[in-house]
Amino acid sequence: MARTSWFDESTHLPIIDEQVRKLDSFLKAMADGVIDKRELEEQQQSLIQVMKDVESDLTDEQHAKTTRLLIELSAYNIMRLLHELQTEKLQRALAN
Repeated sequence: MARTSWFDESTHLPIIDEQVRKLDSFLKAMADGVIDKRELEEQQQSLIQVMKDVESDLTDEQHAKTTRLLIELSAYNIMRLLHELQTEKLQRALAN
């Protein structure tokens, strides 16, 4: 299987979100604009399964690096979401 790059070649920014937008479960969950508890639980179960599949194949060094990657990615996603929400809130306030 060919590797999918994690970065945009020109900007060197992460492009994992582009792959997320191709994920069937994500597209179905986002279709109505609301993420309900069942959809979140299904995504959690999918995540857990993939994590178990990957974790068992990793050496200790790879596991440490992958753990760091997951933590950094989670922090980035939370920070980006909060930034976008704050920016949207500010734009709404300025529009009024």
